Amino acid sequence: MKTNKLLLGDEALAIAACDAGVKAFYGYPGTPSTEIFEAGEKYVKNLNDGRIAEWAANEKVAYEFALGTSYTGYRSVVTMKHVGLNVAFDAFINSAITGIQGGLVVAVADDPGMHSSQNEQDTRFLADFAQLPLLEPSTPQEVYDFTVEAFALSEKLKLPVVVRLVTRLAHSRGEVFALKTSLKPGSVGIPPTSEIYNWVLVPSIARVRYRELRKKLPALYEEAQKFNSLQTFQSAQIGVVTSGMGSAYFHQYKKNNNISDEKYNHLNVKAYPLDINLLLSLIKKSDAIYVFEENYPYLEDMLIPYCKGKCDVHGRRDQTLPVDGELNISLIRQALENRQLDSIVDENLFAQISSLIEIRPPKLCEDCGHRDAFNDITSALKNIGVDDPRIFGDIGCYSLGVQPPHNAIHTCVEMGASLSMAFGAAMAGMSPSIGIIGDSTFFHSGMPTLLSAAKVKLNINLIIMDNAIVGMTGQQAPVASDIAPLIARATGFSEQQIYLLNPLPQKSEENVKQLEQIFMRDEPSLIIFKRKCIIAMQRKLYLSEKKEALHA
Repeated sequence: MKTNKLLLGDEALAIAACDAGVKAFYGYPGTPSTEIFEAGEKYVKNLNDGRIAEWAANEKVAYEFALGTSYTGYRSVVTMKHVGLNVAFDAFINSAITGIQGGLVVAVADDPGMHSSQNEQDTRFLADFAQLPLLEPSTPQEVYDFTVEAFALSEKLKLPVVVRLVTRLAHSRGEVFALKTSLKPGSVGIPPTSEIYNWVLVPSIARVRYRELRKKLPALYEEAQKFNSLQTFQSAQIGVVTSGMGSAYFHQYKKNNNISDEKYNHLNVKAYPLDINLLLSLIKKSDAIYVFEENYPYLEDMLIPYCKGKCDVHGRRDQTLPVDGELNISLIRQALENRQLDSIVDENLFAQISSLIEIRPPKLCEDCGHRDAFNDITSALKNIGVDDPRIFGDIGCYSLGVQPPHNAIHTCVEMGASLSMAFGAAMAGMSPSIGIIGDSTFFHSGMPTLLSAAKVKLNINLIIMDNAIVGMTGQQAPVASDIAPLIARATGFSEQQIYLLNPLPQKSEENVKQLEQIFMRDEPSLIIFKRKCIIAMQRKLYLSEKKEALHA
């Protein structure tokens, strides 16, 4: 028996994992994947049957948590966004060689259109590189179903299985029919003695394990093809390849326009690696092929070499579709009908309305402590004669300091980069050199820079914006608080090189004077601006943390 629920794609994955008997959720917050863990955490608390939900310091640590749980024979899911997989990539690719024990699902949410990310990278390429299976659902129901199946597939192949979502699917709601009862977590047991060294990737063992991984590839193809489907029709001359949201949009396009399925030969890809024979069968039946996929031309590039001299391929490569950004129904209709979607909007009325709507880009919240910190930093630099500063920034809500009136962030590359780039700039002669990072990002990947910075006699100033919350992704609790000074002292910073400042308007004059003195010194410094997030305070999240600590 099944029961229906209205769920986000992220929520569907979390509930499916619980229904499949998952023991543990691990992850690091990153939009659009954050709600997977949060839904799982809520479900774990409600079930209260020994399951675990644990945020990690970063994605690599989260992945290794999941591997450890898998090795004991329990099922686990690790969540992250696409760029988070970069952080976990060392563990990710080597776990394909070691193999796993309990089912391990790697839930990755890509972000075509870069709604909250630095790039549009496509997780399918990383799964292909690691030689791991990947499932790509197109509806919340498929998210649920595929996640349940992914655990069984993982244990069958003894490999991690990737479930790839994208922003629209992660954050769209749909009706989901779920199992009425959840499996309780149970261990399949630790690996037998004959396999005890499989995870020890010294070269002599790694070579054998890699050879075993390559031998699994036929089984990977066989399992993936159970999810994929090809329909061809005698009268159809046009072929369409869809995957993920491309499948959902193509289905909706046909439904909206009363188009028969028999108009197009259709290859619907829901799992990888893809058997090339499916592509060859589609090519034989089609004069032209259109590819609708999010976000890189992964399937399109597979098709092109086989289609030369046989049929044309249309997609992102030939600019039938834009080279970047999200798919939508309008783009699919434009591609297949060679025309724009008919407008149903009164353009004159739309222009009038637009003139009345204020454009409001994201900005730092009113009364946010980061505002005062940026004002203090830029004022101090100006006062000591640095009229055109270059400040290295990082990933977090404080990256909005790039905007006027602050104009106080000049780089934002990837998690933890600010402190290392500031160190490199100081080594090259910049003085003062300043790197700004949030407390959660510091614990994620900023700490190692302290080891190098403490040992040099350079004017490098490492600034932590400490609001004791993971602010940008929804106010999650950080893995630690109030220990940055202790860590700095352990790496070699003296008490005199560590400064705690309170970014409040009434403290501004005092802070600016102290920053002026710090920025003039030819020695490393760690400056911590400590003030709680105004939104988290309004939501009383700090109080709830204290209550949980008292009851722990």
